[in-house]
Amino acid sequence: MSSAALAGGPVDEKLVIDDELEIITRTAAPEGHPLDEVISGWHYRTEETRALEADSFQNPGMLYVERGEEIWNTVEGDAGKSCASCHGDGEEFLKGIGANYPKWNADANKPFNLELQVDQCREENMQAKPYKFDAADQKALVTYIKHQSIGMPVEIDLSQGEMQEWWKKGEETYYTRTGQLNLACATCHEDYNGNYIRADHLSQGNVNGFPTYRLKQSAMVSLHNRFRGCIRDTRAEFPAAFSDELMALEVYVTWRGTGLSVETPAVRQ
Repeated sequence: MSSAALAGGPVDEKLVIDDELEIITRTAAPEGHPLDEVISGWHYRTEETRALEADSFQNPGMLYVERGEEIWNTVEGDAGKSCASCHGDGEEFLKGIGANYPKWNADANKPFNLELQVDQCREENMQAKPYKFDAADQKALVTYIKHQSIGMPVEIDLSQGEMQEWWKKGEETYYTRTGQLNLACATCHEDYNGNYIRADHLSQGNVNGFPTYRLKQSAMVSLHNRFRGCIRDTRAEFPAAFSDELMALEVYVTWRGTGLSVETPAVRQ
């Protein structure tokens, strides 16, 4: 572990994947952001964890990318289609898509993240069953989709539909204290980022690396799984995945990381 990481971070280093692709891990915050600079959680991790993400061969999350590519090309459902049947080569079609979600879905009249979009495609186009929340194949496919935008800056369009209203709902959730511990998202990730919590450092909570491989769980972790884990840790009842509350929160926290590169699969402790 580097002395900088021990001191509280964020460390002053650059993330370059495979010595080729430089990742934007620090950038000026978007207009209206409460902080001046947005910083990837990569900067708050130990030297060993940072090194895992910088090497695709060592990054355990790449196994999910490989599985996701298999799913993309696998025929499933009564329509006899795969994702590739409609969209073709994943590496070509998906470039940039993961950097711009959540998006407004006019049919559902709400923001859709990648998980909801995949399920809609499965039901309507493939005539296949939607994934259960956090199913292994759901995480693998979303990881593959996001990975095709690695290095590209996160930017969501708040002018679509009612995205701005959902952003406001998400902001309210972010600053609302809940649970027996009376904590808000902002308590940890805005007021105390860089401080220790249970022998780990609190980051700004930016979500540009999700789905993220967490060493603690030895598995890929979805964003809504992490949301619910944080809410659980405040000793509050957590809402259902993809609920309106959590979708609004996803819109807001994604915006907070505007300009940071997609890192999926990021590696965290």
